[in-house]
Amino acid sequence: MIELDLQTLTFGGDALGRLPDGRAVFVPFGLPGERVRVELVEEKPRHARARLVEVLRPAPERIAPRCPHFGVCGGCHYQHLPYDRQVQVKTEILREQLARIGGIENPPIAPMMAAPQPWTYRNTVQLHLDGAGGLGFAAWGGRGVVPISECHLPEPALNELWPQINFEPLPGIDRVGLRLGVNAEILMALESSEPVAAPELELDLPISVVHLSPEGPLVLAGDPGVWMSVKETLFQVSAGAFFQVNTAQAAALVDHLLARLPLSPAATVLDVYCGVGLFSRFIAPQVGQVIGIELSEAACDDYIINLDAFDNVSLYVGAAEEVLPGLDVQPTAVIVDPPRAGLDRAALDALIRLGAPVLAYVSCDPATLARDARRLLAAGYTLEQVTPFDLFPQTYHIESVSWFRRA
Repeated sequence: MIELDLQTLTFGGDALGRLPDGRAVFVPFGLPGERVRVELVEEKPRHARARLVEVLRPAPERIAPRCPHFGVCGGCHYQHLPYDRQVQVKTEILREQLARIGGIENPPIAPMMAAPQPWTYRNTVQLHLDGAGGLGFAAWGGRGVVPISECHLPEPALNELWPQINFEPLPGIDRVGLRLGVNAEILMALESSEPVAAPELELDLPISVVHLSPEGPLVLAGDPGVWMSVKETLFQVSAGAFFQVNTAQAAALVDHLLARLPLSPAATVLDVYCGVGLFSRFIAPQVGQVIGIELSEAACDDYIINLDAFDNVSLYVGAAEEVLPGLDVQPTAVIVDPPRAGLDRAALDALIRLGAPVLAYVSCDPATLARDARRLLAAGYTLEQVTPFDLFPQTYHIESVSWFRRA
């Protein structure tokens, strides 16, 4: 056991302190200014990780968490912070990452777009099964599954449903996903990382069920997906496709892009990692051509349905790093919305070669954003603005839209 003072919050949700030998130590669920007692759980030559045992001197801003599982469950990181302070912390962390990793002096960060609803905002939830068939979330540090009795992040309809679901032990089922669509439609996805036989099902709930495995999706009940609504526009979203989990903030992202993109009947917009077409659907009516690039087969099938009404839309099915180098087009603007790993180096090099005057980078990870921003700036782009959006209140995750312009 070690006592130490915590100094600041870092990306990932941990508070940073220093060991007596000067090494950095990362402490989940701590706050700056606190004196804490911790237990070291991992030691490296230059840093360590610790488990918070006791808060000896709490920070004035510390509040009681709403959920009894906070501190054990790994799903939330900031329930002990007032929401307005969460927004400030995330903005400060984004600024630090762009400056330290990206080498950007005084990053042009706009005020964060706070979530209108910091609780019960998720239209999708991913649950894990414990050995007895109970539902829970991954524990902090990935140490097993924490059985839960309540959760304050999913939308109310999902919170009403999941306690009614009873499972026998299901060998081969890794996760259970629940997604809420329009008209209270609910889709359950039983996810397997290895090829296994589909589980037997006895269903007396009005939901659809799909088994997702490496062999492909198998509909066990109902429909293969649900309809989602953003800005009064419907999107077909299949069980295996990604969609923003915060519907209200997804609309805010769309509005932000539409307000700044150079849209005209002569424009060509490249939508990289286009998913089911959330951005393409609102851009297509205003431009001459939209070109989508997406690897996920399920998302591509949805994209075709969601953009079927438009003759000016093309879709390339494949990885961005494989499609972009062979693309012969002069885009007016590019939108990239990569996963947390950021842009593959081959994809980034191809985008630089295409030389679009405007590039909008939608990021869910400030560290990889900062890395890619450094490369874009070195290639002749300037960073005009970064607007953070809080799509994930109570967690450390930070969404942002960065605007790059090429002279």
